[in-house]
Amino acid sequence: MHDGAEPHTLVAMTQLSPTPFYATRDERVALARRRYFEEGLPPSGVVSDAVFQSWARCQRLRQEPGQRVAFQPVTASRVHQALRKNRLLHEAWQAELPQIQAALGTTTSAAMLTDSTGVLIGSACIGRAHERLLVVGGRIGVDLSEEAVGTTAPGVVVRTRQPVTVQGGEHFFDEVGVMHCAAAPIRDAEGNLAGVLDVSSESIPFNFDAASVVGLFAGAIENRLLVAHSREHLVIRMQVLASLLDSPVVGVVGIDGEGRVAWSNGVASRLLGLPSAETRSTPWLAEQLLGAGIARLASLPRSGAAALTLPNGLKVWARSEMRAPDGHRNLVQAARAEQPAVTLAHGSMPATLRESNRDLIERTLHECDGNVSEAARKLGVSRGVIYRRRRSGPQQAAE
Repeated sequence: MHDGAEPHTLVAMTQLSPTPFYATRDERVALARRRYFEEGLPPSGVVSDAVFQSWARCQRLRQEPGQRVAFQPVTASRVHQALRKNRLLHEAWQAELPQIQAALGTTTSAAMLTDSTGVLIGSACIGRAHERLLVVGGRIGVDLSEEAVGTTAPGVVVRTRQPVTVQGGEHFFDEVGVMHCAAAPIRDAEGNLAGVLDVSSESIPFNFDAASVVGLFAGAIENRLLVAHSREHLVIRMQVLASLLDSPVVGVVGIDGEGRVAWSNGVASRLLGLPSAETRSTPWLAEQLLGAGIARLASLPRSGAAALTLPNGLKVWARSEMRAPDGHRNLVQAARAEQPAVTLAHGSMPATLRESNRDLIERTLHECDGNVSEAARKLGVSRGVIYRRRRSGPQQAAE
């Protein structure tokens, strides 16, 4: 029996022997790099599959780990094009920037925003004394894609559309091994990748959960982007706690003028019990998903919160706001404030948001003796909104 057991023991010792001599994660990653790049042995169990697949893609591009990395900005014309194309994304980033700087300003970490191709369009908290790569790689216009700088967190997210953390030796190029990065995707109303938010620390490992932090801020930017993209949408915010309605973890849904769900963020999809990659040939109806018709949803408060029971039985707290083409948001809420009895008690609110808004405008104009400026002030919108809504006839509203 001793002779029969010995080969198995030797095999086990061969497999386990590196562990005592490579106790830290950095040492295990360094060993996995050598075995993979020199011997072709997969780094299974040491680095994530996302990082491993990125290494393989870099190799297919004929990149070598020992190469020098040139963080050169793209052409000026491409910088302008990227900023122009991603104007709403950049504005959403700017709106969240004070919170990002407040959170990261006293850490060793910086924040960077790229577009959907990996081109940097925003950076913050960069310029500390110990930084060498960040002050160069954090310039607007620098390409952080895999093709340009190998395996980095933003580059991997651009390829996979999934959040990832890449630390130290997990970066493909040796020179970038001093970086520690966590990145998360930002999606648009169609569910496509709009950009990537990254948190990076040079030379000093994270001493907090960077993946959670970057995920929260990416969600906050995404929510702003979704709302900014909305035109003539009723925007519903929901969460199981009313106190979370003003947080990055709020569920947000956009409903179009015909009562269809135009978009929803990931939090809302999870609250509603929808798969994260939901695809349908026909849009969801708001009543089907939210368990309430357009009149009920439009009557939700703009501030504060009201209880809403979803078809799946979950009780959430919700509020609503109407987004008009010129950025005003008050039409539906004004309808609730001005005519609560007519709208809700007698059920006279028209079937669609467009019809509801035209009906409210006509009533307000009548009360103001046809004075458009006075009606606009009363509704909290521009005169242009009133003119456009009155020109929109029943046939156009049904399209």
